[in-house]
Formats: sequence, structure tokens, C-alpha cells
Amino acid sequence: MENMMKKYLSLHLFSLFLILLPLLSSCDDQPQVYIIYFGEHKSGGKTIQEIEDSHHSYLLSVKSNEKDARDSLLYNYKNSINGFAALLTADEASKLSEMEEVVSAFPSKQHTWSIQTTRSWDFMGLDEKDSNSNNNYFTPRKNNALLRQANYGENVIVGMLDSGIWPESKSFDDEGMGPVPKSWKGICQTGDSFTSSHCNRKIIGARYYLKAYEASNGHLNTTAEYRSPRDHDGHGTHTSSTVAGRTVANVSAIGGFARGTASGGAPLARLAIYKVCWPVPNQPKANGNTCSEADMLAAIDDAIGDGVDVLSISIGTTDPVAYSEDGIAIGALHAIKRNIVVACSAGNSGPGPATASNLAPWMITVGASSIDRLFSAPVVLGNGNTIAVRRTNSTCKIKVTHYKRTRKLFADCQIHEVESRDLLKCIALFNQGYQIGRGQTVTPYKLKNKQFPLVYAGDVGQAGVPKDAVAGQCLPNSLSPKKAKGKIVLCFRGNGTRVGKGLEVKRAGGKAIILANSLANGAEISVDAYVLPGTAVKADDGTRVFNYIKSTKKPTAHINTPKTVLNTKPAPYMASFSSRGPNGLELNLLKPDITAPGLNILAAWSGASSPTKLESDKRRVKYNLLSGTSMSCPHVSAAAVLLKAIHPTWSSAAIRSALMTTAGLKNNAGKQLTDASGNTATPFSYGSGHLRPTKASDPGLIYDASYTDYLIFLCSSVGGSEVKKVDPKFKCPKKTYSPSNHNYPSLAISELNGTMTVTRTVTNVGSSKSSYVSAYKAPEGFSVKISPKMLAFRHVGEKKSFTITVKQRKGKKKPKSGKYCFGWYRWTDGVHVVRSPLVVSPA
Repeated sequence: MENMMKKYLSLHLFSLFLILLPLLSSCDDQPQVYIIYFGEHKSGGKTIQEIEDSHHSYLLSVKSNEKDARDSLLYNYKNSINGFAALLTADEASKLSEMEEVVSAFPSKQHTWSIQTTRSWDFMGLDEKDSNSNNNYFTPRKNNALLRQANYGENVIVGMLDSGIWPESKSFDDEGMGPVPKSWKGICQTGDSFTSSHCNRKIIGARYYLKAYEASNGHLNTTAEYRSPRDHDGHGTHTSSTVAGRTVANVSAIGGFARGTASGGAPLARLAIYKVCWPVPNQPKANGNTCSEADMLAAIDDAIGDGVDVLSISIGTTDPVAYSEDGIAIGALHAIKRNIVVACSAGNSGPGPATASNLAPWMITVGASSIDRLFSAPVVLGNGNTIAVRRTNSTCKIKVTHYKRTRKLFADCQIHEVESRDLLKCIALFNQGYQIGRGQTVTPYKLKNKQFPLVYAGDVGQAGVPKDAVAGQCLPNSLSPKKAKGKIVLCFRGNGTRVGKGLEVKRAGGKAIILANSLANGAEISVDAYVLPGTAVKADDGTRVFNYIKSTKKPTAHINTPKTVLNTKPAPYMASFSSRGPNGLELNLLKPDITAPGLNILAAWSGASSPTKLESDKRRVKYNLLSGTSMSCPHVSAAAVLLKAIHPTWSSAAIRSALMTTAGLKNNAGKQLTDASGNTATPFSYGSGHLRPTKASDPGLIYDASYTDYLIFLCSSVGGSEVKKVDPKFKCPKKTYSPSNHNYPSLAISELNGTMTVTRTVTNVGSSKSSYVSAYKAPEGFSVKISPKMLAFRHVGEKKSFTITVKQRKGKKKPKSGKYCFGWYRWTDGVHVVRSPLVVSPA
């Protein structure tokens, strides 16, 4: 009986296996988009037809017939990058990867970015005053000659990989611009609502790429997006105008916020549009777009052939990708070989460690920080507050002393210091930007001047909605109209979009929304044009509003009319969403490289998209406020354009070095850079510091690097076998050094045990005869020695090398294991200050 039972079970298990086998094998047999990479095209090599025929022959070797081979092909990369993209099974890709000529074969990943200017250039594009000045260290932009020296970026071509462009925006008017540069070899690709007439002397070319997107996601929904370079989303229009938008007077966001004159950083630069990002299928537009690597690699390949000078890529990844399987990194490496500067977003996955993306040393990786502007919309609680101000010898201190039933501003119950000896100035500064919990918004809707019932979202949920932390996040269909109608609803950030939470409050009949930050977001506020009255508050204030609701029988509140406030302090501070280091691929290379304005940035917008991108939002705007490293990246791209115009013979590494070594470490209050909560920031968030374009045009010294130098870096970082996947012809040196020895404008040494000496080489781009003296601040627990201590140059272009020896201290001063320690070193000739961050961790 027992044997019969075993036989019966065995038979049924075998039958079940036979049933499941086709399903299991179908997972591996399901075609997906692969990139087949051969390296680089030889100069003066095959014709385009010969390249296409060659790629087709490879496909035919793994496909069953001519039609399958032809139908599976998506792209031939034929300008600089040698390869193709095709729909392949894992087995087919594996067979191709084993062929001698194939360098690598890897799946095309989809990068999804989500959304997290009249002021940013005025704030950032400024110079320092004399060091003896007691005032803010910024001077008006009109007083510096950088733009005039660069001729506003005229004839420099910047390629934008993004979601397209809205060509009718005044920011892209070509009035008064000269003819298209002769170096331009690109096209103006037509499509839905986009003709050749939409290109002009500003938008000199436009293309779109969606073959890999459609192969992975199905046919494009043309009711939600244009099958053309035209931007339905708004993101690409925003980034393009930030780089190179023309000067347009009297613009603002919806409701008149941030009104002023808008201009890109390089207003006469030429734009080449490469649309590679498309709607995420079955997701609201507000959730962001997706961009396929195979599409992006095709765009970069075309951009190289078209003749761009700078590439701006506001696209990041959520997880580190090996250099040899990163489509953006491979494309960027080909670009820099042709001296094209490549700037990329660090990503919006902060503030956790090792979240930064775009980690290759040949690209500029950009974090995000604030500017000196906010959009005040204070919350007034029903219990009211009395704010007292008292003065000390050096500072005045502001604190809440007690509560009364008055309609005063809701403020933080803690002392907050303001640098001022003048009581009236102290109060003015307090009112200007130091009030804690003042709330921010750019919604045009206002409440009547009275108190309204105030509720917590978790207490007014629909029947069946669990009363947990998620219940307070105002997710779709979570609120009960019966309980929320006519009330101000407190919602917390977490899951879902910020604007979607406002939509849910409106659906439930709520009067307004107070959106409180999560602990991860802290005190940083990204403003939104809600579809109803509302404001956003920092995490601590959200907790205090919550506690007030829970401790009061009939809690009430009011949201004051919002307004734009300028010259706020401190600024800049690091955005919490900005992705952080250390470098997830190579700990001995610091990333990000630099930070730039990326919080609440005003720029041009698509006429097809609402300010919230919500489908039900029918409002339309010409300019919109957005936050993200997508916004900071084009600021650096624009600065690179200006440097390219002033120094056309500089390498991409020289331009990156100039931007990094001249970046600032202080805010407009003269203090060290912090995060939004006032905690001291580190190079893991800001890299070398905050972008200062006017300093970068004359850096004094630069750290240069070549294509070969980058391959040698890969030899030391990932080994010769991996380098072969990038450049099959390159042979690694027999003796390799630590990646820390790569001639980079920053220095990172990971897991140091004892002593390490690295070499750096600088090139003189300043005065013909000059002498530079070194200085440093050693990381805690380490000693630093620079040799020689002085560098003397006799002519421009002369190179000098020096060594930096970092030694671990012993005894009580020994650093803690696993702790990252920060310092810096610099060279100065009395005019130029060439500073580099230094990051060390002990073994």
C-alpha cells in the first residue's frame, strides 16, 4: 500500500512538472531588449550599409529565418558606438555574447525618473565679495563678465536627453540669433504635432526614440504622449529652458508665484533635442516617465554624430549598474573621447547612503540644493502662539514662550538663533526666512479668513481602511467624504505623489490639505500647485500639528495666503531627496561631484501638461516649479556650455575640474553647507561643493584626464576582463594602482590600513608665471602630507605632479573602523583657490 502511494505521488509530481515545464521555460524564452556591443567604429571604416549588413548577419546567426532577424532589430548604432539593440531571448543573447567580435551583451534596463528659472541663476551665478565684507558674499550677476565673455553660450550645441520640448515656448524663440553652426550635422525629425518648422536657430535639431520602449511596453498611447519630439510631459521643456532658455520678462508659476525674468544659464546656446523618455504604462503621469537604455544609447550615438558639444542627461538609476552594462556610462565614454562634456543627475533616492547613480569618472554627477527663495503659507492653529524675541550680545534668539488662544503664526517650540545684533533686523530676518513651521505652497487657491475644523487623515478614513501609518497618507480612495467634508486634512508624505494626496482630499470634500514631511524628508519642502488650498510643512511641524489634533476636542486651523519671499537664509542647503555617496561601484572615487540648484526651480513647461500632471487637472501654465536632481543637472550643463565657449580647446575633464575645484562650501549666511534641518552636510551630498560658474571660468589649475586614463581607472577598479567589455582593444598595464590614483579633482581612500600615497598632476591654465602653495585640513584620525609644498609654473599649459600621503593615526586619535572622515586640500597663488575634497575611511 505504501509503495503504491509513493508511485501515485511520484506520477502526479511528474505530471505536474510536465505541466509547469513550458511555463518555466517560457520565462527564459520570453524575448526582451538586449544591447549587443562591439566597441567603437574604426575611423574611415565601414559604410552605414556595411554596418547594418554586419549587424544583420549576427542576428541571422541566432534567429530561425530572415524575417525574424529583420523584425527583431531595433537600432543599429553606427556613428561612434558599434553595436545594435534587438529583441532576443536569454539563450540568443548568450550565444551572441560568446562570439569573438562581440564585446558584451546585456539587457536594456528601463530607468524611471519621478518629479519630486527666474531665481536660480541670479542666486548661483554670482561672485564673492571681498573677504573683508561683513555682508552676504553674493554680488549681483549683472556685475560679472562671465556671460559676456562666453557670448552667452552662442554657437555651443547642447544635447538634451529627456522627454522632448514644447517649441512654442518663448524661452525657445530664435529672434536675433545667427545662423546654425556649420559643425551641426543633425536633423529635425517630424512626427505628431511636430514639423520641420518647429526647429529654428535655437532648437536646431530634434529626434525621438521609442523602439525599445514599445518593444518592452507595447504600443505608445498617443492620447497621453506625442509620437514625435514634442513634449507632452513638461520635464524636457523644463530642463531645456534651464540650460539655454532665452531671456523672457515677467513670467511666473501659476498664481503669480516666483514672478520675474526667466533665463537659461546660456541663453544663446543651441539646443539639440533627443526624446528618450515616455509615460510609464498604466501609471498616472504624475508618477514619472521611463527611459530605455537601448533608446538612450541610440540617442547618444546620434548626438555624437550630430556634433553636440555638451550632453545633459537628467536621468538616473535606483541601483548601481556595472560600468560595462550601463548604457549611459558606455555612451558617455564614447562622447568624452570626442571631447563632449556629459553632465548627469545623481538621482532622487536620498538621503540614504550609497544611493547616487551615474557613477563613472568620465561624467559629471550632480546633486541638488536649494536657492534663497521660499513660498510662505503659514499654518495658524486654533490654539494660537505667542512668539518672543530676545537679544544676546552676538545673536538674537527666537522661541515660543507659551500658547494663547490667538491667531499668531504656528512656530517651533525651540530656540532658533539668528546672526544679528540688531533687534529689529533680527525680527526682520525671522519674518523673512527663519520662522520654523511657516509652511510653503504655490497653490493659487485661498481659504476664507476664518478657522476651519482640522482632522488627521488616519481618523477620517473610509470603512475598511486599516488605521496604520499608511492610513494617514491620503492615498487614492482612502478618505471618507462624510468625515472629511469641509475640513482641513493633515496628510503625511510616504507612498503616492504629493499632488495626488491633494487630489484625494478634494475628492473627499476636504477644504484644504496640510501635507507633512516624513522623517526622511525632514525640513526640506518641495512646493506644489495643489488642486485646492493647502500648504506643506516640515516633519517636526507635522508632528506638532498631529499632537495638537490629538490633544484638542475641537481642533481648528487656517492657512494664510501664500506669497513669494526672496533672500531667505541659509541658502543653499542640501535637498534631502538628492542621492548620496559613497560611490556604490567604487569606494575610491567620490560621487556626486558637485551640487547645484534643484529645489523649487521655475522654468518653461509643456502646453499639454498641467502644473501637477494629474489627468483631472485641466489647468495649463507656461512656466512651472519643479524639484529634483533633474533640475540641478541642467544648471551644471549650462555652466559647462559657458566654459566651452570661453575655452573651446579644453577637454571635458578640464571643464569638470574647473567646476569642481571652484565650487563653494558656504551658504549666504557665511556658514558651512547644511541639510534642510541644519545638520552639517558632507562631500557625500555636495561632492566638491555648490556650483559657482563665475569662479570656474578662471580656475588657475586643472586636473586633466584622457580616454586612456579612464580605461586605466577601470583596470584598477574592475579588472582587465571587465575593461575588455568596454574597449576590447585596450590592454591593462601590468602594474595597476588603486583607483584613488586616478587624476580626479577629489580624493577618496577606502579602508585605509596604515599609510597610502597617491599622485596628482595639475595643468596651469592661469597666469604664465605663477607659484602655488598647498594647504590642507586632515580628516579626523588621519595625518596628511603634500609633497612638494609649492608648485612653480613658467608657462600656461605646464604640468606639475605632487603626492598626497595619508596616514592613519594611532592610539586615542585613531579613527573608528568603518567611519568616513572628511577633509580637503588646496593650492593657491593668492588669486586662485584650487580646492579638492578628501574622504577617507579606515580598514
